[in-house]
Amino acid sequence: MVLLANIGAWVWAACLLGTSPLLLGTAGLAWVFGLRHGLDADHIVAIDTVTRKLMLSGRPASRVGLFFSLGHSSVVIAATLLLALLPVRGVLEQWHLIGGVLGTVVSGAFMGLTVIANIGMAAQQWRALKQHQKSPALGTVGTVCSPVGWVVRPFFSLIGRAWHMYPLGFVFGLGFDTASEISLLGMTTLQAAQGVGVLGVLSLPLLFTSAMALVDTLDTVVMCRVYAWRGQAEGRRAIYNLGITLISLMAAAAVAVVELGPLIWGDGSLGAVSKSIDFISEHFSAVGGFILAVFLTLWAMARFLQTKVPS
Repeated sequence: MVLLANIGAWVWAACLLGTSPLLLGTAGLAWVFGLRHGLDADHIVAIDTVTRKLMLSGRPASRVGLFFSLGHSSVVIAATLLLALLPVRGVLEQWHLIGGVLGTVVSGAFMGLTVIANIGMAAQQWRALKQHQKSPALGTVGTVCSPVGWVVRPFFSLIGRAWHMYPLGFVFGLGFDTASEISLLGMTTLQAAQGVGVLGVLSLPLLFTSAMALVDTLDTVVMCRVYAWRGQAEGRRAIYNLGITLISLMAAAAVAVVELGPLIWGDGSLGAVSKSIDFISEHFSAVGGFILAVFLTLWAMARFLQTKVPS
């Protein structure tokens, strides 16, 4: 379905913009921006966390990334239409300030709660590993039986179905604060000023949306495989579970610091630390790709050891 959406978006763009190589090249950039944005670290961590939560609840999780990306893209599509139809550029610039703070706070809070949940789960898994007990499942987010669980359970109980990721993705997208989104809105404004019709302008956010949905859906599919691995040897399974939880913890902590740091400390107030945060923020897609690669590496190693090395 997501592949068909990408094909449909490209057919739309080719029909409306195909007479101009420059406009078609702009459409290609919009699609690439969507691919890159789908790999942003906050996307990866949010999708992976909820995918794990739903899988452990016995609920379908394959569409978590799709609904998250659709919610996120709804903001982009709405802003694009407003720019194409109405003189609201100044209003959107003001909203960027408000929505940026709101989206960052919600995203940062989500990451913080993910960190807390994974700390509690890692502690349980470590104790079970030391005592040679059966390892708890892969980080049952929101169900940790401790004071940690009391803190995170009310929030994570709000996300019990894949479609619940739509509003979360919508709030994440309110700030237009990534290079991909800013570039897309800039291209939209330029095309509208050059007299491109509304349907032609709309092809850009549709390409952006379809590309981001493709990446986020693939991330969900991959992480479903990673979380579903059980293995045969109890000891290896316990180590694998703990490793997955620790990766989730560190990834969420890193994203929380990058997102909330500038709000708490102010831009540039911590010298080298602020510069490091800015650098990571500018390369958020690379960070997201790295996080996904680490999960895949651990999963591949576990499967290799299961098949090649005796228990």
